[in-house]
Amino acid sequence: MTDKSHMSNLPKAGAVVFAKDIRKVARFYEQLIPLSVTHTESGHIVLESDAMQLVIHGLPKKIADSIHVATPPVVREETPIKLFFPVASLVDARIRAEQLGGQLGPGKKEWEARGFRACDGYDPEGNVFQLRQTAL
Repeated sequence: MTDKSHMSNLPKAGAVVFAKDIRKVARFYEQLIPLSVTHTESGHIVLESDAMQLVIHGLPKKIADSIHVATPPVVREETPIKLFFPVASLVDARIRAEQLGGQLGPGKKEWEARGFRACDGYDPEGNVFQLRQTAL
């Protein structure tokens, strides 16, 4: 058994999403899931909750200039990592995601496991994520 009393002093767990348009992608996550902007610089925006930190980091200009983000974006399903976030309502999040330039899959694509209901979606640049609400 490991002593976890020192864990409260550790930095938050989190993830980095690399984006061409950091403002658009940060706005998407800030307004879709319960995260707040806590730090902004020219190359990145930090979003946080009590439990985690999400950094939206700009791509180097040379790489960003070579990327075209289509409307709707091409979904990057081949990425080996998928982030997941809690929301109060998948129905509300589905509407909000579309308003913000992304999409959450239709209700028929939702599934349930371990006390939550989940659905995959994508952000304005095609990055795949999953939203989870407490199962009813």
